[in-house]
Amino acid sequence: MKSRLMLCGLLLLSLNGCGSGSDFADLQAYMDEVRARPKGSIEPMPKFQQYEAFTYNASAMRSPFQPPVKIDLAVKQKGSKVIKPDETRVKQFLEGFNIETFEMVGTLSNDQGMFALVRGAGGVHRVRVGDYLGRNDGKIVSISEGKIDVIEIVPDGEGGWLERPRSLTLKERS
Repeated sequence: MKSRLMLCGLLLLSLNGCGSGSDFADLQAYMDEVRARPKGSIEPMPKFQQYEAFTYNASAMRSPFQPPVKIDLAVKQKGSKVIKPDETRVKQFLEGFNIETFEMVGTLSNDQGMFALVRGAGGVHRVRVGDYLGRNDGKIVSISEGKIDVIEIVPDGEGGWLERPRSLTLKERS
């Protein structure tokens, strides 16, 4: 039993001796280096760049995804000073949108006549002959079950005005 106690004591002394010494010298050197670094060496925050708002100014122009209207210069119509839009007329709601955004989706008829249903401008709207549609003073001249005929008044580029016929055909469900 005495020998066992001595063996345990020697074992404890040998284990205790393994932890001491210069085994942690490299760790101690690293910690000394970190402590020696200057304090407050944090880089300043980057400069904040002010956001500049962008206003899209081409919304009234022709969509680049629509094919351009081909104009033959030899057959180009001359505008008239007699034909011009009525500037004193109160604009209707649907005149604030391009006519390309509208599609005919149906018709209604009653005692008062025939009405067309057009989808666009955030919903479905009921229009009749005499109403205006689109940005070019497009007046609805006739409504049939398959299409809406519109006459637009557009500038000819030389100070005159032209009447341009246009049609919206019925968009059937697919």
